[in-house]
Amino acid sequence: MKKIVIVGGGAGGLELATKLGNTLGRRNEAEIHLVDANNTHLWKPLLHEVATGSLDSGIDELSYRAQAFNHNFVFHLGRMCDLNREKKVIILSSMSDDNGEEVLPERSIAYDNLVLAVGSQTNDFGTKGASTHCSFLDSRNQADKFHKKLLNTYLKANNTASKRGNFQLNIGIVGAGATGVELAAELHNTASELAAFGLDQLKQDQLKVTIIEAGDRILPALPPRISAAAHRELNKLGIDVKTQTFIQEVTNEGFVTKDGSLIPSELMVWAAGVKAPEWMANLGGLESNRVNQIVVKPSLQTTIDDDIYAIGDCSFMLQEDGKPVPPRAQAAHQQAFHVYKNIVRISEAREPKPYIYKDKGSLVNLSRYSTVGSLMGNLNGGSMMVEGTIARIVYVSLYRLHQVALHGYFKTILMSLSGRINKIIRPRLKLH
Repeated sequence: MKKIVIVGGGAGGLELATKLGNTLGRRNEAEIHLVDANNTHLWKPLLHEVATGSLDSGIDELSYRAQAFNHNFVFHLGRMCDLNREKKVIILSSMSDDNGEEVLPERSIAYDNLVLAVGSQTNDFGTKGASTHCSFLDSRNQADKFHKKLLNTYLKANNTASKRGNFQLNIGIVGAGATGVELAAELHNTASELAAFGLDQLKQDQLKVTIIEAGDRILPALPPRISAAAHRELNKLGIDVKTQTFIQEVTNEGFVTKDGSLIPSELMVWAAGVKAPEWMANLGGLESNRVNQIVVKPSLQTTIDDDIYAIGDCSFMLQEDGKPVPPRAQAAHQQAFHVYKNIVRISEAREPKPYIYKDKGSLVNLSRYSTVGSLMGNLNGGSMMVEGTIARIVYVSLYRLHQVALHGYFKTILMSLSGRINKIIRPRLKLH
């Protein structure tokens, strides 16, 4: 029986494992295996909400083992570290607990088809001090750590403000992409919520959130008019946006710019740049680019080995216009379904079809204040701008579509109703 191994349980990897499990796995036509370094899945576009406490990861996370049980695939807890293409096996490194005791030894898993879907991580471009002083939001664990750090920082600031009326808490975010912009708006919302829950010595105007962007505008992946609309909303919230500002060093006191000036920050976040994990560089002799992404053909098979696919942020594919497929959740979703179809086509002795990225537009959610974006990005070469309530509904529907791919419509409706009830009976903010 054919053995299909998927490494990475993000948006694309988990959807692919579920789809293959529901079809080939259920019919005993193939063994489906999913590998991930974590026990649970959380949709990555929600991490900024976990970081600020707007979302409780303990409620919205999904157990890989439960998903595997319900959808006819096998889950392996582990972190891939190497690939032997000759023997057609992947190597998982040993895993230890918090006390350093080995929980799982180094293991190998054989495959007939391998799909790499490990996602990406933030690229600090080797900026001095960034890895030491900045928080990153690449995983649920990092988001949870930032949340605790945020609460502790706010407690200290609130106590200081009660003694010194002129105190100011500075939070700096490098990168004005979707993550940086959405995080800034959520931080502003968190401040108002914390004040409502008793931490009211630090006034709203004593919190200064600064977004630092090297480019000439925020949200560079979106059309200029949408970028401008989001910029206006951030200005209304009192969020300082610095464009064309390059960071050359991060210190204990804040961000040092290229011209030597200091942007003071007690809490620092790096949300600029994307790269695949370091271990993917030259993995098993596969072709990779300068940010460690695996180069793939239009079929999403790697350029070196047709039995290996790569999808999502860890893959690199040039489109007909010469531009790479953007690192977005919608691309991972599309590619997962395309790989599923190509695996089936090849098993039926048919040629795989080329993948064509379909831009459905992009949306940016500015917490409870506003949502802006564009829809139907490739329609007649243009896009339709949306904002406000309609944009918010579409934004929420993107997550619901991800849930539908994992659970089906009935369970997704029940989960949606449960979410509405939780908003009524639980605090608006996670306070621990």
